[in-house]
Amino acid sequence: MFRKTIYMEKQSASKILITVIFLALAEIINAQSDKKFIRQGNREYEKDKYSEAETSYRRAIDKNKGSADAVFNIGDALYKQNKFDDAGKQFVDNHYLIEDKEKKSASLYNLGNSLLMANKVQESIEAFKGSLKLNPSNMEAKYNLAYAQDLLKQQQQKNQEQQDQNKNGQNKDQNEKQGNKDQEQNQDQNKEQQQQQQEQQQEISKEDAQRLLNALANDEKNVQEKVKLAKAMKAKVRTVKNW
Repeated sequence: MFRKTIYMEKQSASKILITVIFLALAEIINAQSDKKFIRQGNREYEKDKYSEAETSYRRAIDKNKGSADAVFNIGDALYKQNKFDDAGKQFVDNHYLIEDKEKKSASLYNLGNSLLMANKVQESIEAFKGSLKLNPSNMEAKYNLAYAQDLLKQQQQKNQEQQDQNKNGQNKDQNEKQGNKDQEQNQDQNKEQQQQQQEQQQEISKEDAQRLLNALANDEKNVQEKVKLAKAMKAKVRTVKNW
């Protein structure tokens, strides 16, 4: 009975050992498979076949979900295809998959480039700063950081100028509206003045007309008087004899 128990324990231990060995071999095979696809992707990448390289790297991920190298390389392949937002996500995932400071710095550096190309300048600056904290000797990160900071400054100046132009445009519109309003008021005032002048002219014309009528009446009276005087003189002449 004692010997049988020992045999069963030995048999059970052997099964466990076989299982462990099998799992180890499976892991080694999977690791070799994902490395195989990574190498294939690298060859395609070097030939500028970025879409094919991305596919190979993703096949490596299928074999090994935790393959940080495959995740990083997918980001590179996406970047080359101008898929900057998707590339940035890959570099973020890679950053959290690895512990090595230099590699983490590289993932942030590539993230900064992706953000910069996606015109997310402020975010790219933060990524470059994070990369330099992990690897201060990264001269490319220093250069790109300076470039991004200068670009951000230019964008801010351009935005400020645009705001000033919009403000000036609004002021100009307001001034034009006010000018039009003042012009309308001036036109109304001029119209009123013209009406008043016309009324005054009409009144003066009436007065002048009355004066003319009075003058004509006086002239007619004078003419009548002259006629009467002429008749009287004629009558007198007729009564005088011409010797």
